[in-house]
Amino acid sequence: MERKTVKVVAAMIFATVVKDGKEERIVFATQRGYGEYKDGWEFPGGKVEDGETPKEALAREIKEELDTTIDVGQYIGTIEYDYPAFHLSMDCFAAEIVEGDLVLKEHEAAKWLSKETLYSVDWLPADVTILEAVEELL
Repeated sequence: MERKTVKVVAAMIFATVVKDGKEERIVFATQRGYGEYKDGWEFPGGKVEDGETPKEALAREIKEELDTTIDVGQYIGTIEYDYPAFHLSMDCFAAEIVEGDLVLKEHEAAKWLSKETLYSVDWLPADVTILEAVEELL
């Protein structure tokens, strides 16, 4: 039996803050508020609709889920991951906030993570596979 493939996109939303007089890059992570993987941490995003490019889908999903407009930038990579019930194919992009305050509409919690705190949350299995690439961008 062929497994269902779910095609999604995810945003690594980066920002720069000043900490102890030095600039530091941080990345936004969200905690799932629903479904089988509730409470797991992930990079925000969602499903690609018919006729959308991955970048268009990502901009739409972040606007819907977080009430924020982002600039979708550099392609980071595609995660291919087998969950028990489906195969996940997730295109990941770096992004920056253009407008908005990252309002949580579907997520339970959110955090800005630095290079030092990137591994401090309980990431969903698929998201773990992109953390090294994210760490290099921090």
